[in-house]
Amino acid sequence: MPRTSITTRRVLATAAVTALALGATACGSDAGTGTAKDAKSGGSFAYWSMWRADEPQAKVLKAALDQFQTDTGIKVDVTWTGRDVTKKIGPAIAAGKAPDLWDQGADAVYGATAQAGQALDLSDVLALDVPGEGKKVSDVLPAKYLDALAKDPEGKNHYVIPYEVASAALFYNAADPDLAAAMPTAPTGWDGFLKVCDALKAKGKACLTSDGELAWENGLTLDYLLSAGGVHFGALSADRTGASWDAPAVLTAARQIEQLVKGGYLNSGYDATKYPAQETNWAAGKGAFYADGSWVTDEVAKEVPASWKMGAMLPPGATEADSMVFGFAMPKKAKNVAQAQRFIAYFLQKKTLSGISTVAGNITPRSDIPAPAVLADIQKALDSAPVRLTYDGVAGDYPTKVFNQNFLDLWHGKTTADQFVAKMKSGQVAFWKTQG
Repeated sequence: MPRTSITTRRVLATAAVTALALGATACGSDAGTGTAKDAKSGGSFAYWSMWRADEPQAKVLKAALDQFQTDTGIKVDVTWTGRDVTKKIGPAIAAGKAPDLWDQGADAVYGATAQAGQALDLSDVLALDVPGEGKKVSDVLPAKYLDALAKDPEGKNHYVIPYEVASAALFYNAADPDLAAAMPTAPTGWDGFLKVCDALKAKGKACLTSDGELAWENGLTLDYLLSAGGVHFGALSADRTGASWDAPAVLTAARQIEQLVKGGYLNSGYDATKYPAQETNWAAGKGAFYADGSWVTDEVAKEVPASWKMGAMLPPGATEADSMVFGFAMPKKAKNVAQAQRFIAYFLQKKTLSGISTVAGNITPRSDIPAPAVLADIQKALDSAPVRLTYDGVAGDYPTKVFNQNFLDLWHGKTTADQFVAKMKSGQVAFWKTQG
């Protein structure tokens, strides 16, 4: 549902991060997975990566692959495929020419392979030793990241082993004196949030900065408000009768969005500008909050002043943090399963995986690896709360044919909350009639 795919936005942003010295990521390690230290098992596997060779994540992975081959004797034929790996993996599977291992966002893995039952169940990886740590993969990888994923036709959701996590939130400058005065502590309820907005408005500052054309980013607040009210967007959108839109909590969330619009809490002219105009204005301090994915910290890194202190919070009332994971997957008919799975466990070593934070500037699923400072609040939210997929993972034609324009009409003040709910209900019923 984002303006480009989640994966594309995330990786384009992280590609701009300056690569640091790889340091510990290239250190030697115990390579066993329940075997003797430094055991050389031999064999090989093929790996297609979503990263280009010049990107920070690729640098971290390459250092790990080099050391892994030295430690284990397992040869790895790696291809830095880039984002097109998602388009290539299906045809490669059909032709019997797929790699043993590939990586992408979980949403892309699900759409390209798992949804059709073409992804290998990686539950066995969870039982492997993390080299040199005396722990299993399941000990260092929180189960909640896997539990949140959509299930494949066999009812399984262990088709990705994550090594990177993104989220979504309301981002702000914690060093902004206007915001500090308006919000001495984070509000716990919607009325408290509106009081913050009122205080900012009195100072002549927009409470929320919005690039008004972006349905995915601006809709994040509604998605979180629905979740706070106990409404799951996935179940809501899947109801062919549309009756779920009649739930009182749905109208409550829509009216909260309407309050933001009618209350004048959005930046002036938000509905007539193009991205990234208002993201740039937010980075210049012309608005307090900006709803987006955690990649926004990279996107504005060169725009914010040195005094800026990145903060983030979930919309008031939200108790589940958004989770968007990127990780390793394997085709169901992979030939060199043991070798590829051994590398997955190897890469999850703390000293190796830390490069995703220190070099690539991202959050890892391991809570014992500190996130970059600009993402500290996001890591805290992910570690301390249950997680859910953004928009419950709803994708396909539904966003473009049902949600996006109806939400933007509400966001631009063209429709009321009640009209939005009615349009979503009727549009959803019509949509599902075309889906067979």
